[in-house]
Amino acid sequence: MKAFIPAKLAEVIFALIIAYFGYWHFTHADNMGRTVPAFIPGPGSLWIYITGGVFILAAIGILADLKKIIACYLLATMLLIFALIVHLHDHVNALKDVALAMCALIIGSSGKK
Repeated sequence: MKAFIPAKLAEVIFALIIAYFGYWHFTHADNMGRTVPAFIPGPGSLWIYITGGVFILAAIGILADLKKIIACYLLATMLLIFALIVHLHDHVNALKDVALAMCALIIGSSGKK
């Protein structure tokens, strides 16, 4: 069954935004690295590069329909971890991450079985 056009369009827009978040992580790693909680080991910028790569890989998986289900579920997991660990005291960003995670779950659950 073919995807309904607005649903596919929403999926593409979501993936492009996620890809942009990845790009943003790579271009602003030093500044963003300072926001990584101190209890997370290693330099903060390293974690920013890793999460930026995850964003870009998830976007590629969604756009190319390549391992889309696992890409979306892993993206949702990462975003929920962000909400619980990184943005715990920043309620707006925590809610944003939860909303994006739920979108990733919806897209992942609509993938091929």
